[in-house]
Amino acid sequence: MTIIANTQITPDQEKEFDWKNCWYPVTFLQDLTPEKLYSFSIYDQPLVLFKNQNGEFGCVKDFCPHRAAKLSDGKIIDGKIECPYHGWQFNQDGKCLHIPQLPKDAKIPHNACIQSYQVVEKQGIIWVWLGDKSQHQEASIPTLSDLEDDQFVTIDFMYERPYDQSYFIENVIDPAHIPISHDGSDGKRENAQPLEFRIIESSLKIIRSQYRNTREDNAIWINLDIVTPNLVLYRICDFPKPGLITGLALYSIPTHRGKCRVLSRYYRNYETWKIKLQPRWFSHFYRIRVVEEDIQVTQGVQSQIERANKNLNELYLPLKSSDTLSIEYRKWLDKYGASLPFYQGYTTSKLTNCDLQSQEIYNHSLARFERHTKICSSCYQAYQTTKLAKKGFIFIGIILAAIAIITDNSPISNIAVFTSLLSFGLAFAAEKLKLKFERPYIRS
Repeated sequence: MTIIANTQITPDQEKEFDWKNCWYPVTFLQDLTPEKLYSFSIYDQPLVLFKNQNGEFGCVKDFCPHRAAKLSDGKIIDGKIECPYHGWQFNQDGKCLHIPQLPKDAKIPHNACIQSYQVVEKQGIIWVWLGDKSQHQEASIPTLSDLEDDQFVTIDFMYERPYDQSYFIENVIDPAHIPISHDGSDGKRENAQPLEFRIIESSLKIIRSQYRNTREDNAIWINLDIVTPNLVLYRICDFPKPGLITGLALYSIPTHRGKCRVLSRYYRNYETWKIKLQPRWFSHFYRIRVVEEDIQVTQGVQSQIERANKNLNELYLPLKSSDTLSIEYRKWLDKYGASLPFYQGYTTSKLTNCDLQSQEIYNHSLARFERHTKICSSCYQAYQTTKLAKKGFIFIGIILAAIAIITDNSPISNIAVFTSLLSFGLAFAAEKLKLKFERPYIRS
């Protein structure tokens, strides 16, 4: 079994999923800037993450108890989070340690505190526990045993999705859509075929399954698990050779109604040199296209269901040869998800028309920047470098053009003209690269 998290459930627990006493993935450690505040939301609840003087992570509600200012708009002062409005300072436990407006001999009010949450870093991911701190169990974090082996390398990738988490999960546990939706990128149309599914286990904490193609001789079984509520895990063993393992872990976090964040982790234990040599930001270009192909389809699905205003069992026509796991997941939400703040099950739902229509609307020309580049340290740094390079090449081109004019009809003039044109060409190339960090892929 590749998942380290303890998933054993007693009969009396098989009732309802406890969404608060649960770990939520926030971001990859490498995408954090230690000296800055990191704001995010879980189920529409705004939170802010920061580091104290000892390098320990703290997470508190993004709400100052004084006059309701957003703490994430403040700054970190000596390891404490300072409110931008009046300078109240709080530690990682939410305790107020300093109020500039109080006289020196006055005590800080006992209720001048904010809700804080348990934070843990595991396998390069920051996790937050929303429930009672005393009940947190690090053993229940769905880490991957494969990654305890140094032979594995990973590619980590994060992207905001403009639809509900349940639609995201339904999409990524549906391998039947890949040959059609991702024809030319991650699949080939001619490979579309019936699939054979096995549901091995379906319980409060996990749905285990396998699937394989039916039109191939000796087709391998691919493991596909859902560790509820946040992890989808693909794992292929002993292919193309014995001992070789490929995995794709998709961690998701329900940030708002009609919006979620996905932390994707691709890993393998072979040809690792290719991954190590490739810049992280460059490897993201291919994955971004696949994600944006899914976004176009899945956003449309959610909109259609919203307009119909019916349950999925009234709208879907599922096939056993393609939709088995997707329907199993929706039924899991019906059975265990009643306490979730919002979700879309098969016969029940907590997503209203108003909820779906309230999803964030992005400037289309900057959609990729908003959903990925600005929250990815590697892509954001490459983006800023590209912007500077463009300006630099334009400046150099102008200077060289001026030199060519001044030294007209001389050997220096010819060289200056050539290098000036080259600089403008490089500036154009830099602009094209910059747009790759900003604009989404559009299906033709």
